[in-house]
Amino acid sequence: MTTDTTPAPQSGVASEVQPPRVAVSALVTNLRDYGLILALIAIMIFFQFTTNGTLFKPVNLSNLVQQNSFIIVMALGMLLVIVSGHIDLSVGSVAGFIGALAAMMMVIWPLGFLSNPLVVSIVCLIVGAAIGAAQGYWIAYHRIPSFIVTLAGMLIFRGICQALLGGGSSVGPLPDGFKALSSGFIPDLIGTWTIVPPIVNAAGKTIVGSGLSLHMTTIVIGIIGVLAYIYFGLKARRTRESHGYEAEPFALYTAKTLVISALVLFLVYQFATYRGLPIVLVVMGLLIALFMFVTKRMTIGRRIYALGGNAKAAQLSGINIERLTLYVFINMGVLSALGGLIIAARLGQAVPAAGLGSELDVIAAVFIGGASAMGGVGQVIGAVVGGFIMGVMNNGMSIMGVNVDWQQVVKGLVLLGAVVFDVYNKKKG
Repeated sequence: MTTDTTPAPQSGVASEVQPPRVAVSALVTNLRDYGLILALIAIMIFFQFTTNGTLFKPVNLSNLVQQNSFIIVMALGMLLVIVSGHIDLSVGSVAGFIGALAAMMMVIWPLGFLSNPLVVSIVCLIVGAAIGAAQGYWIAYHRIPSFIVTLAGMLIFRGICQALLGGGSSVGPLPDGFKALSSGFIPDLIGTWTIVPPIVNAAGKTIVGSGLSLHMTTIVIGIIGVLAYIYFGLKARRTRESHGYEAEPFALYTAKTLVISALVLFLVYQFATYRGLPIVLVVMGLLIALFMFVTKRMTIGRRIYALGGNAKAAQLSGINIERLTLYVFINMGVLSALGGLIIAARLGQAVPAAGLGSELDVIAAVFIGGASAMGGVGQVIGAVVGGFIMGVMNNGMSIMGVNVDWQQVVKGLVLLGAVVFDVYNKKKG
């Protein structure tokens, strides 16, 4: 019996061991992931020039975060809904209803200690969970398409919102403690570092905008956040390599980390020169970290992706898909309620039109962030970046004076382009 042997590689012939991928090749391979970050940076630079430097001003950056934070908060919940293979059209109406309910409890109804902003917020989050459970029940256990159930919810809760507020009237003003959720800033526990003393005029009054002082608590939080990002990124990379999986070239990984870290530190510096980090940005950051942990480290996160990838296979593998679907919509209800509280806090009152059309921005943020309409695909960071892309475009076009009608056209084209790009990548793969 003869035995075939593998001939030794000849001189000048490449060995069987493949050389490591060059950075350019890896960049093309991961174009979707890197493209989002590059697109956000390019859009920000574009509007920085077209708005004559207004976009990156500390005051505008704070307004940008406060105005769009509810979109990103709800996008975190919508990501799990879409990954699981469903959709929720009711989030904007639920947010409006919760804002109206909170305003009625704090301003109109004589509830005593129950009118406390913290108690009201907790009650509203529980109501949001109940709404999500009610919608999820019909979707999970009666197999009614989520499009139909949440479309009905969109109409129902918009109507209840308007009925609560008496048609076209608004309810307010809301307590300052409640409004701090959206318009407040974290206190400077460390102290302010004055680099350039402010200028004092002849009348002995400080000229607004003169001098340079840094909110040091913001600086410290920003540095800790960047160091944590670098540490966990390196840890995840080592874990991937130790299990035999291919990792991106170290040069590309280093470049990506440096770019993101520099961008974060720049934004943190801008916030520090104003009033510090907005409270809502801290809340949003904690939620992002929580959802990243859930989707990447917890069993329930992997099960949600399995549900969206192939529901029948997930069920056969022992996953209770009905209960999991119910949990996904309960989570969406809670985040919709939180979004409604942020909107009401931002406006300082409850209005019938609060959250109107925001479901479209939330869904667009998730799809722009790389989620698949077929389910099973999507990342938390992608949804967050998609939300910021929508927010920067809204803010930049508003500063430029672009008509609202044309803003909708631009956002629609961006959404269509993102989905077409996603479909093209899937076909190419």
